[in-house]
This record gives sequence, structure tokens and C-alpha cells, in this order.
Amino acid sequence: MKAAVLREVGKPLQIETVAIGKPGPREVLIRTKAAGVCHSDLHFIEGSYPHPLPAVLGHESAGVVEAVGDEVRTVKVGDHVITCLSVYCGHCEVCLTGHMSLCISSETKRPKGAEPRLYKEGGDDPRMAQFLNLSSFAELMLVHEHACVAIRKDMPFDRAALIGCSVTTGVGAVIHTSNVRPGETVAVIGCGGVGLAAINGAAIAGAGRIIAIDRVPSKLALAKTFGATDVINAGEGDVVAQVQELTGGGVHHSFEAIGLKVTAEQAFKMLRRGGTANIIGMIPVGTMIELHGPDFLGEKGIQGSMMGSNRFPVDMPRFVDFYMAGKLKLDDLISRRIKLEEVNSAFDELKRGELARSVIVFD
Repeated sequence: MKAAVLREVGKPLQIETVAIGKPGPREVLIRTKAAGVCHSDLHFIEGSYPHPLPAVLGHESAGVVEAVGDEVRTVKVGDHVITCLSVYCGHCEVCLTGHMSLCISSETKRPKGAEPRLYKEGGDDPRMAQFLNLSSFAELMLVHEHACVAIRKDMPFDRAALIGCSVTTGVGAVIHTSNVRPGETVAVIGCGGVGLAAINGAAIAGAGRIIAIDRVPSKLALAKTFGATDVINAGEGDVVAQVQELTGGGVHHSFEAIGLKVTAEQAFKMLRRGGTANIIGMIPVGTMIELHGPDFLGEKGIQGSMMGSNRFPVDMPRFVDFYMAGKLKLDDLISRRIKLEEVNSAFDELKRGELARSVIVFD
């Protein structure tokens, strides 16, 4: 099969022929139909986060089940599915206490010594690492059954793929991680795919005021169509002061969707007493965040959010229904549809911060 491979940090992906195994127990073989080009992949390309190499990248995807292994109970051949990197075992402590997105059980991977799911035929070194349990920049994916969920067949694959990461991360952070209530105030820093999804989620949750913050005017204009009631250009003045002025003291919930030290600190500073800052962006390894200690006396909080604290087998079919009912705005998230061979140009655009989302569409 054709796949986009990262062989060296800081270098473009290479389109290569990669071999894929047959489904083993509890494994599913999926024909990839669409895959979003996400900023998280860029973090690994640039070395902000380490990963074994070479690896087939990609983690935001949708497709059709082609084959299943023994003991698979959740999907069947022919099902349309969305994948999710939050693979869960279903019986560890975090799973049993309702925090499936935090599961790191090795049971969802092949045991040591077993044939790998992905490999390179011929040559001296056949190794090929699977990325975030998925590797969706490829024509096929071989995953644990708890890495995908069946959805209704009238859902377009390119929009479904976005639910696999950015939408679940953004909307989930609002409704699960921070539990935004009707009438509360929200600020979202960064209006890329995840930030726009958080804005959309805040609107669905009934937030009274939703402030979008970015440096790109076109993204701020787009944020209004996703539900933002106010916009702030981060390149013009003190962002924190502007949020406090708009809200009369700060927001109930802030969401940092970029992954920078300065914006994470701003997210905390713009809270009202009792407010909560949610860090959605992937802050590079080794980066330290500085907060003003006395602010905690005002019961301000800061917390992380892993993939929107999702319960994706329940959440994703509901998000599909939201889209089909006109509540979830996925059409405007897609800036362009590309072929696998154009993946490097999509990452160049991500670096420039020009577009919301490019989606690879497979024939």
C-alpha cells in the first residue's frame, strides 16, 4: 500500500510502499477514505515530541472496514468507521472510572516479538512504527477494534475524519473536560481546527459569550460563523486586559488551542475568580509554565485535556448526528481536499497558519 513515511525529524514525509499485516485477534483492517492533516503530526515532524522512526504518520481519519480478526465484537466488514487515537482496553482503572481517553494499556498493541502491523518488505531493516495507534496517512490501517467506531453511512468521509481528532478534542474539552454550562463565558485562544471546534462546542453548550482570539483576521472572521460572539486580534494590544474588559473581570472557562507557553499563561490570567483554564494545545516537551501563586486564592484552576476527555464510541456517533442536524459546522473546517502526495504542502500551510484544515481524500 502507499503511505506517507517520516524517516527523519525535520525532513519532508516520503511516499513509500509499505506492507501491512492481516487482522489478528481483536484487530480491524480499514480502507482509509479520508485523513485530516493535523498540527499534532507537525509536532512530531519538527521534533517537539519524540517518536520511534521510521513511522507512517496520520491520526485523524475515517474509512470502511475491510476485514476483522477473531473476537472482534464492535464492528463488522462494510461498516463505515471513524478512528480515534484514544485506544482503550476497557478494564483498567481509568477505563472503569470513565476516563477512557487516558488508557495506556499495552493490550491494545501487538505483543513484543509478534509480527508488526506495519513493515517494509525487502531491505536490511523492515521496521515501521505505527503512529498514535493508527497511521492513517496510508491506504489501509490495521488497528485494535477499540480504535474505531461505526457510524451512519450517509455521513461524508471527509467530514467524518475531522471528528476523529480536532472536533472531538475541541468540543470534548468544552463539554467534558471543563463542563461549560449555559450562560457562562468562554475564551478560545487559537482558531485553527481544534479552536474552531471548541468555539462550536461552546455554542452548542449554550455559552453566553464566546470570545475568539487569534492573529489572523480571516480565522477570526471564520470564528464568528462557528459561534464566536466577540473576536480579539492577539497582535493588537493586551489580550488579557481586553478579555477582562469584555466580560467584566474575566471568563468562566478559557481554552488554549495552540500549545505555547505565553498563551497558556494568558489562558490562566484571563479567568475570573473560580474560573478554569484548559490547555488543549500540545506544549513542547521541556517547556515550563509560570503562574502567579496568589491567583490560586481566587480558586482559579488550570488543567490539561487529552483528546477532549472523550468517550469516543458514544461521542462520535452523536457528533455525526449533530453535523447531520446542522449543529456541528464541519464543512467550513475543510480548507482544501488533497491527494496523499500533496501532504507536505499541507504541512507547509499549517506552519504558516493560513488554513483551518486540509483533508487527504483517498480514491
